[in-house]
Amino acid sequence: MSTIKLKDKCFRTYLKEKEILKAIDGVAEKINGDFRGCSDVPVLLCVLNGAVVFASELMRRLDFDFEFASLKIRSYEGTHSTGKVSYVDALNGGVEGRRVIVCEDIVDSGNSMEFLRAYLKERGASDIRICSMLFKPEMFRKDFKVDYYAMSISNEFIVGFGLDYDELGRGLRDIYIIK
Repeated sequence: MSTIKLKDKCFRTYLKEKEILKAIDGVAEKINGDFRGCSDVPVLLCVLNGAVVFASELMRRLDFDFEFASLKIRSYEGTHSTGKVSYVDALNGGVEGRRVIVCEDIVDSGNSMEFLRAYLKERGASDIRICSMLFKPEMFRKDFKVDYYAMSISNEFIVGFGLDYDELGRGLRDIYIIK
């Protein structure tokens, strides 16, 4: 197991890139099964910045037409959720009357996805599906479901493969956990 240091924290390898990519293959096949042959063109909405690596890997595995859009929201400071979600940049595409597949890096409390679901409903999305690379079921207490997720993990703070610690570590190929 390798270790890295970001700012004041040491991290050890938690998930190898090969495992992550295999899990993305699996979640892409589930999405393909639900959307393959659809007559409409859904929107694949990437939640920036964290989900960009996951979204890029996922979209290369989808075998139906979709439009790509992005939106930037924020709820973390350091290693902890603030409990509040805020916009940083607004949605860069229309969703009115469209099915939307939200592509998120990690769902834990569900606060960000609850906020985003309300935002998309206000803008007229006809259907909203949540797709996350990682899901922390022991933290999730919302009354909607995460439709697709690549991997379920315990409640640990992680970095890598798009996830960050104060904007550092996003480019790491593996996912690391605090040592």
